[in-house]
Order: sequence, then C-alpha cells, then structure tokens
Amino acid sequence: MDLFEYQARDMFEAHGVPVLAGIVAHTPEEAKAAAEKIGGVVVVKAQVKVGGRGKAGGVKVAKTPDEAFSYASDILGMDIKGHTVNTVMIAQGADIAEEFYFSVLLDRANRNYLAMCSVEGGMEIEVLAVERPDALARVAVDPAVGIDQAKAEEIVDAAGFAPELRDGVINAILKLWDVFVKEDATLVEVNPLVRTGNGDILALDGKVSLDENADFRQPGHAELEDKAAADPLEAKAKANDLNYVKLDGQVGIIGNGAGLVMSTLDVVAYAGEKHGNVKPANFLDIGGGASAAVMAAGLDVILNDEQVKSVFVNVFGGITACDAVANGIVKALEILGDEANKPLVVRLDGNNVEEGRRILADANHPLVTLATTMDEGADKAAELAHAAR
Repeated sequence: MDLFEYQARDMFEAHGVPVLAGIVAHTPEEAKAAAEKIGGVVVVKAQVKVGGRGKAGGVKVAKTPDEAFSYASDILGMDIKGHTVNTVMIAQGADIAEEFYFSVLLDRANRNYLAMCSVEGGMEIEVLAVERPDALARVAVDPAVGIDQAKAEEIVDAAGFAPELRDGVINAILKLWDVFVKEDATLVEVNPLVRTGNGDILALDGKVSLDENADFRQPGHAELEDKAAADPLEAKAKANDLNYVKLDGQVGIIGNGAGLVMSTLDVVAYAGEKHGNVKPANFLDIGGGASAAVMAAGLDVILNDEQVKSVFVNVFGGITACDAVANGIVKALEILGDEANKPLVVRLDGNNVEEGRRILADANHPLVTLATTMDEGADKAAELAHAAR
C-alpha cells in the first residue's frame, strides 16, 4: 500500500524523523485556515500517489493565507496523470540551502535491502540514475543487521557528504530505517532531504510503501488505506479474505494455489488469441479450501465484474478432494441463485476427481461445462467469453 505524502510525513514525525509542520485540507477554506495556523510562507501540495505534481501545477508556494486559498481552489479537483486531487497538504515553508536524496527499499532480486543516497536531490532520481549513475550511491543492507551506526556512516560516505553534514544526515537515516522496520515498509524514500540555511537536516517530501502481508501485526495501517480510490471488487474480495487481483480481461479465473492460478492465466491468455484475443479478467486463489461459502464469495466477486463474460474454475484436488470442491460449486450456485448468470467451465483433477466430476454431471447445471484438461477448459472458457461479447 502506497501512502500519501501527508501520511508519510505523519509517520516520519512519529518516529522522530525531522520534518516541518503540515496540515491536510479538503477545501480552500481549510487551506486558508491551515496557512494561518502555520504562519509565514507555506507550500500548497496536491496529495496524489503519482510523481510529477510540480510540473503539473500541483505544488505552489503561498506567501499569504489568501494565496493559499487561491492555490488550493486551483489545485483541488485537478487531474494529475489520471489522479483527481481531493486533498492538499499545507506545508511549512523551508529555507533550503541544499537538496539530497535517500531511500531504502526491498531488493527482491538480491534477497536483501538496498539503500540509495545522493548529494544531488530534488530532481527525478530515475534520470540521475541513468544519466549519471556515479552520483547515486547504492549500498546493500543485510536484513539480519539492518542500518546501524556503522552502515549509516558507510552510506553517507559513499554518497560523498561533506564532513559538517555527516552527523545530521546519519541521524536522519537511522530514524528513516526505524520507520522502514517498525512500519513493515518495502520502500521509504525522501526527496528532497534538505539542509536549511541554519544547518538543520529535514525530510521535506516522503514516500512510503507498506507491506500488506504484515497487516496482521499492523492494525493501524487499515486507517491509512484510501478506501475511496479502492476498486470495489478488490475491496469486496478483501472483506471475504480472498486473494484477488482485478485484471483487464473477459475470462474470470478461480483456482486453488497461486502457482496453479498463475499457470491458468497464461493458458487462458494463450487460448484467447484464437477467440477474439480475450484475456483473463482476474487472479483469484481460493487456497486449500473450496467450501460452498468460499466458492460463493469468489463467484460473487467475479460475476459482479461487468467485463467478465465467462468463468474458468481450475482446481487440483489435494488436501481438499475434488468431490468437496464439486459440492462447493453446486452449493455456491444455489446460494447465488439468479446472480449466477454467466457460463462456468470447470476442470477438476487430482484427489477423488471421478467423484467430483460425477457430482457436477448429476447436478446438470445449465451454466456449467465440464472440461477434462486445463487446455480444454481454457479454450472453452475463451470461446464462451468471445461469443458473449
């Protein structure tokens, strides 16, 4: 889950990272009141989860509360790369002398963490990394050790900070590492990290991505979710503890086990090339159990996707036998009733497969077509989806 800048700022402050005052506003009137409360020069900053706000006109310096009101009026409702601005942050102005960059992220390829740091911040770091890679220090971080004093010093020295800046930047890096670990983040980024005219080191703009797999031990993270922007189908699936990701296709997919579902997506995409180029509509892993309730919840989510024209249920019976899965499908269709209105292709294999197929055959539901192999099922589901377009 990616956070808005104001959420990252608040999280930084909670962990002792040096930041400036910031107040959220949803209306121009609230923006003016926030500017009056903070006092002095403020910055009106659009809150969207996308870069390029400044170039799009979403960041403005206001010298008076009236200017903050005017800029907020212009920015609220603005479209920035497909994201509508519903909130602005009124941030305290800073006397910026120098701008730096720092981030720490999960490096999946090397199975560790990676810290990146530069004495040249405030610009698009991707451009700097490509055009002048030597200007961006990359320091591997051992997950078993993390960023301690010695590692923070290594990062600062690799980036080439002046001696008089070392202590302040090291302190900020250690606090940002605290955010990364204690909040179960996969990314903590500050651009720019600045030195002010009086020598203070401050985090002016933060970006944080949180690991949703750690939600079970981070109950407070639920309050950070942008529910207004969440896909309603993904929200419904999450409420039912389903592993679901919406895609832009026409064939709904249900399987048990992430590996099987991923393979099913590939097979359906390949089969769809012969049937009007239809594609998978989702990833949905029902896991090891396929009870009627779980199957009904999964079908309910998929069938409510207007793009879905057919559904492919691809299950390999293991711990949960195929007869239990078949009973789950039959009962799920009974539970859904008229809401089940799109063709289902079902392929069962594995433990007790013959009994599972018999149960579905005996049920003789008009929407259900049995397939023997995964290729056959994918082809039939793609054909049905194409015919219903």
